Amino acid sequence: MKKFKLIQFVMAVCVIILSSCSNDDAQPEKPKNYVLVHGAWQAPFVWQSVKANLEKQGNKVVVVELPGHGADQTSPSQITLDVYKEKVINALSTIDGKVILVGHSLGGMIISSVAEAMPEKIEKLVYVAAYLPVSGQTLDQLAHMDPDSQLGITGNLIFNYDQGIVDVKQDQIVNLFIPDGTPEIQNLVLKNYRTEPLTPFINPVMLTDKNFGSVKKVYIKTLQDHVVSPYLQNKMIAAGKVESVYEINTGHSPFLSKPDDLSSILTKIASN
Repeated sequence: MKKFKLIQFVMAVCVIILSSCSNDDAQPEKPKNYVLVHGAWQAPFVWQSVKANLEKQGNKVVVVELPGHGADQTSPSQITLDVYKEKVINALSTIDGKVILVGHSLGGMIISSVAEAMPEKIEKLVYVAAYLPVSGQTLDQLAHMDPDSQLGITGNLIFNYDQGIVDVKQDQIVNLFIPDGTPEIQNLVLKNYRTEPLTPFINPVMLTDKNFGSVKKVYIKTLQDHVVSPYLQNKMIAAGKVESVYEINTGHSPFLSKPDDLSSILTKIASN
């Protein structure tokens, strides 16, 4: 009996030692490269909290400032969807290895176009309340497929065709983009609001199965969205050959209303 207990003790010690060695040898998960693309009427500031969260985990994060947004003073007359695409491609070209390319709203059109141009550079495409086109579609066409969106309600959009810009009615900006944000966040959105170049809304995205179709796609649904409604999100997911779908109970701007939750989802997407 004593001999049997001694054998049990020795075996237990061996298991502990082996387990310890295994843990010592385990390598931490390799940091990821994220490139974050904002949407219309917004700018890089919207990604600040998410960027900080992802960087705390050791990831490399690049936030693209689209031409005509934020501090960029490119004239709206010079801006097309291809101009946006080239700006993102330039950002990707500065990064070693593959990237997780994340687009919000209008950014979905842009990241789709980028994936068509350089699929080998992209680990995954992530659409956050984003327009996900099939080949030949424009954002304008997709938006007109959304009967539940409040963006297209008469009077909410103000078009200036001479200047090639489109505005959101001032008293609807918060309701559309950040109804679930704190007063401070809502004021931040209002303070940073700029008119939007019109041409990218009517530029089609041409996609192929060989390039765009070869890249894994993930969609993050925003369940209280007043701009890209859950109805349209579901239609685009069904048509877009999306691999995985996540949900977040926010309006159109989860990076502002629930940045920690969105960061956690992006981390899960990277590890799956």
